[in-house]
Amino acid sequence: MNESYIRKLIRLVEESEIESLEVSSWGRKVRITQRLNAGSNGHSNSPAVMHSPAPAPSAPAPQTPAPAPTPAATAEPPAKPAEETPSDNLVPITSPMVGTFYASPAPDADPYVSVNEKISIGQVVCIVEAMKLMNEIESEVSGRIVKVMAENSKPVEFGQTLFLVDPKG
Repeated sequence: MNESYIRKLIRLVEESEIESLEVSSWGRKVRITQRLNAGSNGHSNSPAVMHSPAPAPSAPAPQTPAPAPTPAATAEPPAKPAEETPSDNLVPITSPMVGTFYASPAPDADPYVSVNEKISIGQVVCIVEAMKLMNEIESEVSGRIVKVMAENSKPVEFGQTLFLVDPKG
């Protein structure tokens, strides 16, 4: 993707009322996000642009995912609190979307992380597939993986705990 194409996409996001736009082309993925203020006309002066390689090439058709949740809405659902939090010092890595959990980049590949493995901030820990898009989930905490809470190739919900991490480990 060239710079002029990305600039056109940024203008498209700025001039519309969408919050984010994600486009994949030739193994490259660009996501443009803007924060909409409640009292404004719906436009933001500074959309964020994030580049990341896509796991597999896909059609260059633009896609508009659902608006990103606010940080206050990222709390875990109280479905199984006793089972998911065996210790107070463990930090959960949760799914940012509804989709299918994959522990490895390919069926015959080793998993991104395993129990007792040390991880760092920004390290890819799994993939959540949503609407035929493979989304790499990165850790927001460093530490040691204590438990894998999701099952490979199974559906996960928004906010569902995928991993428990001991930040002191």
